[in-house]
Amino acid sequence: MHRGKKVAVIFPTYNEKDSIRESILEYFSTGLVDEVIVVNNNAAAGTSEEVAGTGAREIFERRQGYGSALLCGLDNTDADLIIFSEPDGTFSGLDVPKLLAYSDDVPVVLGTRTSRQFIWRGANMGLFLRWGNWAVAKMTELLFNTTILTDMGCTHRLLSREAAQLLRPHLTIRGSHFGPQILMELLAHQVPFVEIPLNYRARVGESSVTGSFWKAWKLGWRMIFLVWEYRLGLVVRERTLWPDYLSTKPVPEPAHEGSGVYALARAVQEQPAPAPKTLTPQ
Repeated sequence: MHRGKKVAVIFPTYNEKDSIRESILEYFSTGLVDEVIVVNNNAAAGTSEEVAGTGAREIFERRQGYGSALLCGLDNTDADLIIFSEPDGTFSGLDVPKLLAYSDDVPVVLGTRTSRQFIWRGANMGLFLRWGNWAVAKMTELLFNTTILTDMGCTHRLLSREAAQLLRPHLTIRGSHFGPQILMELLAHQVPFVEIPLNYRARVGESSVTGSFWKAWKLGWRMIFLVWEYRLGLVVRERTLWPDYLSTKPVPEPAHEGSGVYALARAVQEQPAPAPKTLTPQ
């Protein structure tokens, strides 16, 4: 729970049997996560046994694909704040407070794995993946004049319930480039977002996508083509823009004065003014 809002974490799983139990317990241990939803996407044998007894809720999505799994999780939660993550040990539950803190100010918080200080030894973030994700993100930032983007492929992110509901009818990709489509729809709907650095650790086991150079290469080009499809106006849909969408909703209560930018503003206001300096003649 975060300021009266229910927090859910969605874990899509396919080949994370050896790490999923520890990942679930790590997120619950923060004391901030109310629900962990594990979406079993034709996962490895023994995965359900690892999930059992952790307090997580396991659901099943037979249509294969990263996007299919996350959409299934999204459709099966009533949480106010929804966190997408991975149960492979790469992301840390200790970053949950960071995601929640920024959610006080914007409806969507994206993660980045390209900040060198947050990349752990052994993490699968070599030159190709790091600079490739950075390059596609910067291309997107330039083409759409967005806020700072440094990682096109980070799958650790937070969406408010309102943002998720607005985007949901437009999320159609069921494969590995589902994440970039979320970003494209955020831009198309003019939903405010921010990107923040998150910890990125070594994976337990091998990724079915980024573990292969050629699969990662193919995914990178899919991302690039997707960005250009949106930039050239080839993805034509009727959309309600975020400001118009908000106008149909009840006016929310003001954010807690101890949160986000409010805390910063209050700290500045309460800071005592410096004493005037007296010049002493020499």
